[in-house]
Amino acid sequence: MLLKDRPYIIELLTPKQSDEDFEHKLEVFAQRYRRILDSGAIVSVCDNPLGNIHFTAMEVVGFLGLPLDPQCTLLHLNSFHRKVDFDLFLRYARERGLRYLLVVSGDGGPRLTRLEPSDLGLDTNTATSVELLRYIEREHGGFFTCGVAFNQYEPVKEEREKLHRKLDAGARFIITQPVIAADAGVEGLRIEGVPVFVGAWMSKHIDPLCECIGVKKPESSNYEPEFNLARIHDRFSSWGIYLSQLGFKRPWDNLLTRMPRTAGAAGTTAGGAAQRAASQPGDLLDHGQ
Repeated sequence: MLLKDRPYIIELLTPKQSDEDFEHKLEVFAQRYRRILDSGAIVSVCDNPLGNIHFTAMEVVGFLGLPLDPQCTLLHLNSFHRKVDFDLFLRYARERGLRYLLVVSGDGGPRLTRLEPSDLGLDTNTATSVELLRYIEREHGGFFTCGVAFNQYEPVKEEREKLHRKLDAGARFIITQPVIAADAGVEGLRIEGVPVFVGAWMSKHIDPLCECIGVKKPESSNYEPEFNLARIHDRFSSWGIYLSQLGFKRPWDNLLTRMPRTAGAAGTTAGGAAQRAASQPGDLLDHGQ
């Protein structure tokens, strides 16, 4: 299972279909993709994030001739696809032995078609992640190991009820929204009995995160990603960590501290950075609850 030897998942975006500097973006993707795999982490490739149309992971990896490691690849899949493309995605992933999926409802956009429940042979009002999970389980007989998102910034009771519907539909691991402060909603996941990856926001620019999760931006802009990650390491010592917006122009050894030292050939230790991060105060976001 994912948590056994791979405590970190690192998010990576493929180029947008509208990118003008497409060839350069492909080169950057290839460099970052290789670095994540060399570090020993799992590479997590998003599915049209924020409603922007991107090339799929399999399209880009295949075009570039990059290796696909089933044990180190997590593919996102959402409901904003035509049925034929949705099925094609699953078939291609299965043919390549890619078992790990993060199944989410997704972000809509003017150029994106959303699956209807009738497309999936289901009698419901909307095709949410629950319906996607049921369809994947029915059509692929347990081949895929599917995870789901948990948004601890939503009202806890309702979000836990949604989570239980996802688990009942076949979800086998959980990824939270980025954790910026101690949160009872995340702590409560300890009783669910499935692996959990705690989200960590690794950019100092937190405006996009605040807008996405609907929380107030701190009055001070003194958010320190390294301090926050050190706190997550300490508070959630037995869980995995999902890193968003991780910088690729710096070493990672002082960040990915749970990784065996034999991995991480791409990064070198920055002396004292971990100690500095652990000793600096950080601002907490106002959850607004």
